[in-house]
Amino acid sequence: MKVISWNLLRLTGAAVEDVAALARREKPDLFLMQEATRPMAALPELLGGHFHRLSWLGRIHGLAVWSPHRFAVPKALPLPASRLPGRLPRRRAQILQLGEITFANVHLSHGQLLNRRQLERVASALRGKPAAIIGDYNMVGRVALPGFSDVGPRVPTHFASNVVPFRLDRCLVHGLDCRVASALAFGPSDHRPIRLELALADGWGASSGLRARPDHRWTKRDRLKRLYR
Repeated sequence: MKVISWNLLRLTGAAVEDVAALARREKPDLFLMQEATRPMAALPELLGGHFHRLSWLGRIHGLAVWSPHRFAVPKALPLPASRLPGRLPRRRAQILQLGEITFANVHLSHGQLLNRRQLERVASALRGKPAAIIGDYNMVGRVALPGFSDVGPRVPTHFASNVVPFRLDRCLVHGLDCRVASALAFGPSDHRPIRLELALADGWGASSGLRARPDHRWTKRDRLKRLYR
């Protein structure tokens, strides 16, 4: 499954036409967007396919997803927030299912302790499923998350003040293999889009005996059809 993720830089960065042009060129199965504004809702008019945007209270931007494939309405997962007064909005992750893979589209806080708490919250909602957490992590340095592998491109994706390079746009996966991970050239945004090709790891998926439980966790059946984690 081919995935593109891009922080669009609100109203001053990538326009809907820029996103559509990238989608036509790369032909992703899934296009995840951060700092997406209302004009992005025009993507189905330009590309066809299906679109969903998760707005943030008090902000002009939010998270969005486009796909040529039909998907169920994504869920909003509230994330830990700062207790300092005026620290709004409370961030949310956009959780969606496409095929046998669960995706979390994220734009985490800048605080290095807080964004790690937010990442742990997302991971706790996905553990046991073939899943990918993709987006703007706003994290500096190594990211260690038990059960997940960091498979995103190992190059800077953002230059603070156009000078200092940071690898902010990342992908952590569980139960998946990453066959391609690269950062595309800079466009109108201050972030580079990242491109990923993901597939179920050996032993995962319905064809390998995994079944979804009512609580959306995954279990596996042995040869005697007994369920276990």
